[in-house]
Amino acid sequence: MKTNLVYQLISEIFKTLAHPLRIQILLSLAERERCVCELLQEIGVEQSNLSQHLRILKKQGIIDSRKDGQRMFYRINLPSVLDLLNDARRTLKDQVKGHEELYKNIKIT
Repeated sequence: MKTNLVYQLISEIFKTLAHPLRIQILLSLAERERCVCELLQEIGVEQSNLSQHLRILKKQGIIDSRKDGQRMFYRINLPSVLDLLNDARRTLKDQVKGHEELYKNIKIT
C-alpha cells in the first residue's frame, strides 16, 4: 500500500504541471526570480488568473515567494522540476521525430 501513496504523490506533481500557463510560469522563473508584475507583463494574462496558477504551484511546493515592500517575488523552490520539463521537451522532440518518419512512409496515390 505504501507504493500506492508514492504513485499518488507523483501523480499530483504531474497534475500540477498539466497546464500550459504553469509550464510557462516555471520556464520564466527558471531564468531568475521574478515579481508578479514582470510575470504579468511577460505572460499576458489577467492578474487573477496568474495568481491562481501561482497559488497551485506554491501549494505543491514547486515555487516559493517572498514579499519586498508592495511587490511579491516568486522563484523556483524545486529545481528538479526543470529537469522534468526538459525531459518532456525531449520526449516531445522524439515524438515529433517519430511522426516525421511515419509521414515519410505514407504514399498518397
